[in-house]
Amino acid sequence: MPRRIESHWIAGPEGNLEAILEEPEDGAPREAAMVCHPHPLYGGTMHNKVVHRIARGLRSAGAAVLRFNFRGVGRSEGSHAHGAGEIEDARAALAWLGSRYPDLPVTLAGFSFGSRVVTRLGCEINPRRIIAVGFPTKNTETGYLESCVVPKVFIQSTHDEHCPREEMERLFLRFAEPKELIWIEAGDHFFSDALDMLETTVAGLG
Repeated sequence: MPRRIESHWIAGPEGNLEAILEEPEDGAPREAAMVCHPHPLYGGTMHNKVVHRIARGLRSAGAAVLRFNFRGVGRSEGSHAHGAGEIEDARAALAWLGSRYPDLPVTLAGFSFGSRVVTRLGCEINPRRIIAVGFPTKNTETGYLESCVVPKVFIQSTHDEHCPREEMERLFLRFAEPKELIWIEAGDHFFSDALDMLETTVAGLG
């Protein structure tokens, strides 16, 4: 059975948000997941290859997956709002996803800038879990993660220019449980030569 793909417009705080919803190929979804993309000012969109692989991994594990463009990206309305507005975009998208699948547990996932968004939002609303991929530690405030008791999985490249390994490991020790830190041998922040492993790792989280 071919997977189900739908394009949607979601009402956001500053206008409509362009979105794609995909359901698993092998039956009814067992959870709902939202994946947020990297920084809008540096070319980040919902079609980013890392975001695509995260979504595919989640879908293969049985999730219905929503991707969307933040305000001002692609055909989404509005303009970049330095993180605070994008958190509200994600909140609106998540509310739409919850209305579509009201009885399913929810996973929040994101890559790079998107991982900052989902950790901030997720620590407020208590989803099933947060999956933060390529979480950038440089110039990032992380104190909120020290009291965030939502289950958190961090998946990082071993050669990430935005997240030196020693710095991430030092910060991770201070993050609240439950938590998990997974390192993937990759060439850079974008998981060069390791996208298959990234997808497999996400799918294996269950």
